[in-house]
Amino acid sequence: MADFVDHVLLHIKAGDGGNGCASVHREKFKPLGGPDGGNGGRGGDVVLEVDANTSTLLEYHHRPHRKAPNGKQGMGANRDGATGEDVVLKVPNGTVVKDARTGEVLVDLVGVGTQYVAAQGGFGGLGNAALANAKRKAPGFALLGEPGDEGDIVLELKTVADVALVGFPNAGKSSLIAALSAARPKIANYPFTTLVPNLGVVTAGDVVFTVADVPGLIPGASEGKGLGHEFLRHVERCSTIVHVLDCATLEPGRDPLTDFDVIEAELEAYGSLQDRPRMVVLNKVDVPDGRDLADIVKASLEERGLQVFEISAATHEGLKPLAFAMAEMVERDRADKPVEEPTRLVIRPKQFGETGFSVRRVNERTFQVTGEKPERWIRQTDFTNDEAVGYLADRLERLGVEEALVAAGAEPGAEVVIGSMENGYIFDWQPTMGARVGGPRGSDNRID
Repeated sequence: MADFVDHVLLHIKAGDGGNGCASVHREKFKPLGGPDGGNGGRGGDVVLEVDANTSTLLEYHHRPHRKAPNGKQGMGANRDGATGEDVVLKVPNGTVVKDARTGEVLVDLVGVGTQYVAAQGGFGGLGNAALANAKRKAPGFALLGEPGDEGDIVLELKTVADVALVGFPNAGKSSLIAALSAARPKIANYPFTTLVPNLGVVTAGDVVFTVADVPGLIPGASEGKGLGHEFLRHVERCSTIVHVLDCATLEPGRDPLTDFDVIEAELEAYGSLQDRPRMVVLNKVDVPDGRDLADIVKASLEERGLQVFEISAATHEGLKPLAFAMAEMVERDRADKPVEEPTRLVIRPKQFGETGFSVRRVNERTFQVTGEKPERWIRQTDFTNDEAVGYLADRLERLGVEEALVAAGAEPGAEVVIGSMENGYIFDWQPTMGARVGGPRGSDNRID
């Protein structure tokens, strides 16, 4: 069972808006009470919120489907439907939100309390009381509620920890993090005991920082071998790299210097890690011959400008100087970073020109209309009610859709698609649909 998750695919669905109500007030001795249908309630949003007490995405790994409640339908006596409650999903600070289909970064959530509406609830439909006017005194229809947004997003932690412990499998990284902190990772003497990072909180003087035990790297990790891309992704989001080298390995062809060069080559091949501060830990000096080997290679590593520490995670030898050296590096990195400012969300509405819609000729007999208003009006229309269809025709005419179709070369009987070509609403266009003709409630003389 995974206990650390920093990358999840989340399926989200906002609540649908409630339908409006078509109702006529009925009261004794008041035969012409008038329309009194209430509006539908708005659907709930799916909201991401940065929470200081959340450090992992584990909850969404186990429950990847999240849906907000729908709005309630309007009722008679001018009673509006209830609004669906928002679903607020707590995420760690520094969570990157991406579109699962395109990979586009939607927002980088920084700052406790920052919110982002990942899926917006649908608006409720208007009841017939709200649709009444001087020419349509008693509408026999109401508008439908709009569906809420739905889609897939990827949540990814940008920063896992301050310090990344890297090295070959069984170099002692899990033992080291267990010795430095209260973390209790699984420790065993076989390769790839650690399959996900273990996080530990370390205190050195006044500095508190987190350390990630990154799963073991092997030659070819930058090409994906041994889940290398997954492991290196964790390293990429740590500010300091600590090489943990095994001074007691019995594998042929391996020694601390060779291990260091191999891991460095993988980090360089992966890219974007060259500027991270580094230090080296020579582990297992309590093992026979381990200290002698550490003494031999220490000078060579220091000649490369690296800080080198001889330690034993088993006996806790040398851990205190190592912890303070890590704290110094972390503190220096934090001081160099600019102060994080809460994410500023910028709303960029779609552009459809001055009219708010566009008309495109698909072929000789087919035309496509796209735009926020026409597409929204289509979703609001009850096509089982002739009067509602006539009301839609009136709205499209007032918007200028008919004029635009004529200018594009459309003739009576042409096939018009409102919305996408795959899922849009298709109808045979008749210009006379815009002529306002009265009729009984729920009917329209223009509609056969």
